[in-house]
Amino acid sequence: MKLAVVGGGSTYTPELVDGFARLRDVLPLTEIALIDPDERRLGLVAGMARRMLAHAGHPARVTAGSSVEEGVAGASAVLFQLRIGGQAAREVDETLPLRCGCVGQETTGAGGLAKALRTVPVVLELAERVRRHAPQAWIVDFTNPVGIVTRALLDAGHRAIGLCNVAIGVQRRAAAALGVAPSRVTLDHVGLNHLTWLRAVHLDGADVLPSLIDRYADELAEGAGLRPELIRRLGAVPSYYLRYYYAHDEVVAQQRSAPPRAAEVSAVEARLLELYADPSVVTKPVELERRGGAFYSEAAVDLLAALLGGREDGPPQVVNVRNGRTLPFLPEEAVVEVPASVTAAGAVPLPVRPVEPLYAGLIAHVSAYETLALEAALRGGADRVRDALLAHPLVGQDAVAEELTGLLLEANRAHLPWTVGR
Repeated sequence: MKLAVVGGGSTYTPELVDGFARLRDVLPLTEIALIDPDERRLGLVAGMARRMLAHAGHPARVTAGSSVEEGVAGASAVLFQLRIGGQAAREVDETLPLRCGCVGQETTGAGGLAKALRTVPVVLELAERVRRHAPQAWIVDFTNPVGIVTRALLDAGHRAIGLCNVAIGVQRRAAAALGVAPSRVTLDHVGLNHLTWLRAVHLDGADVLPSLIDRYADELAEGAGLRPELIRRLGAVPSYYLRYYYAHDEVVAQQRSAPPRAAEVSAVEARLLELYADPSVVTKPVELERRGGAFYSEAAVDLLAALLGGREDGPPQVVNVRNGRTLPFLPEEAVVEVPASVTAAGAVPLPVRPVEPLYAGLIAHVSAYETLALEAALRGGADRVRDALLAHPLVGQDAVAEELTGLLLEANRAHLPWTVGR
């Protein structure tokens, strides 16, 4: 069984390989093809991956190259993990919106829109190559903004599912707090990518979230970047990304006084690449935890194992998938992040209980923005970018949207061919 990773030179990749090595019985891979245009990074990461597999006694071979066509040929699944523009573009996404008093973040708000504009056309072009050279392969998208990118792939008719590590991180931490195996814990996790609420934690079918909140409200609030009082009042746990909405002004003040996350990640990546170059390093470095993406590999293995036929009766998995009628207040073609039944036939969202108006309103608002953001990414045009910004609740003001449009387009001109001559 062959897996191809587009963006295989990412410093995330050894996290993936670690999961493949530990869970070899679940996902019996014979080849991992790493694809990346950056030859230096790709060589370092591929060497690290080979050492990790050899150390674990895993028989899979690792191939590496820049050709998408060669890399995906014969693959059963292709994982996208791209960052168009690298950390330099990310730093702009995180800092430029602050000039207009808006949150600076790479996956939501104005920064998230900039990333979508850069990313969607590239992903769709790559997906067409996958369709030509591996037509039966599943595309698993880990590229942010996952919801918008997954919607673009599905609208173009690709066999695609979006994946994020937020839900599995919550599930694993809940299981640890309860002292039980993760397989006994399922979540009522509802919303959009990076806009979700945890409304229940089921242990063997019984909801134990109220007791978890009673015991761990302070820790849960700290993890979400919010006040414990809010967690207790809601009786639910908003994802970390909800702090950009629920504590917007506080976050902007913090961001203006601290280095951007991109600068920290760049330093971590430099250190990781040094370690990957060291032939004595044969296991996942602890420094990788600072890079983010906790439990990414386990989420990927679980999803791939189900899609490729290894787990027909596995537990629900939280993925990004077509809404259908799951959330009746959204269009059927929207992409939502909810528990789903995943088999070789794909992912089918499981029924969810009605979503409270406090959450449904924001979900609908951001989903409408995502529709406009995708339109801007596909067709270009300053007016479409401005409309998307005006629709986003983290912007939502005409003058601010107009100023941000000019700033974002100028900063991203190198990645947006349609801005030439503008």
